[in-house]
Amino acid sequence: MSIEASHESRQRNPLLIVLSGPSGVGKDAVLSRMKQSGHRFHRVVTVTTRPIRPDEEEGVDYHFLSRDRFEQMLGEDAFLEWAVVYGNYYGVPKQEIAWALSRGVDVVVKVDVQGAATIKGMVPQAVFIFLTPPSMEELEKRLTSRLSESGDDLAVRLQTARKEAESLSFFDYIVVNHRNRLDDAVSQIDAIITAEKCRVQQRVVKLQHDRVDR
Repeated sequence: MSIEASHESRQRNPLLIVLSGPSGVGKDAVLSRMKQSGHRFHRVVTVTTRPIRPDEEEGVDYHFLSRDRFEQMLGEDAFLEWAVVYGNYYGVPKQEIAWALSRGVDVVVKVDVQGAATIKGMVPQAVFIFLTPPSMEELEKRLTSRLSESGDDLAVRLQTARKEAESLSFFDYIVVNHRNRLDDAVSQIDAIITAEKCRVQQRVVKLQHDRVDR
């Protein structure tokens, strides 16, 4: 078999892409633009107990559940990873990931840095991307303009963001999301995915089913 024929016949393994970064950096905007641009992937919808915001939609932005229902799912070992963030539960459902991967579809999971670290320990074959603002000053402007946090909440999020910026060692890639240059960030992530698909030794995602409590 020729090199050309061998390359064309290779099966591209589906990727598990973990997108993380500080609150307010634009993770949702990047993923929405990727979908609009025709990228074929399954975005896992995170489960949370925090109240829904006026501009959010159930099943699109998050699955909004009661604390009782979330804790029931914890008992059923339904999450790949979960955490309490700013006083609310957040969890990544295993079943969605397994369903998409079994169909050969790339999967994107959006989590905070702590969640990314947990997934790294459980699924090291995933691709880890850290989305960052060009500066902390820019991040503060974005959080302030969002008008969804009080002064105290804003201070906590900025402090958390500074700590998160020091936790890059377990990420594979870093992408800067500049204001009004969303397509640049999307193009960089697209290039990362393309490069991963061209690896000679491809990643093979294996989900573990051990329970993780933290």
